[in-house]
Amino acid sequence: MNEISRDAILADVTEVIRDIFDEYEGPVTPDLNAAKVPQWDSLAHVQLMVLLEKKFGIRFKMSEIQSFKNLGDVIASIENAQER
Repeated sequence: MNEISRDAILADVTEVIRDIFDEYEGPVTPDLNAAKVPQWDSLAHVQLMVLLEKKFGIRFKMSEIQSFKNLGDVIASIENAQER
């Protein structure tokens, strides 16, 4: 997979966030987390992870998913997956 910049990853993640959480109109930044998005429940979290895996052609480890505190953690994981 071609390596892409952190800004490009955030732009792609933002697109997925906007698709899943269509009622959320706030900013999509690395510090965004489930507590800030009313629609972001456990099912939506699974959907988000699956869509991001498809979008970036990667697989998150269960331990990674459980450790994510915010989108910044997710973006860092995507960056690390590009380096593998």
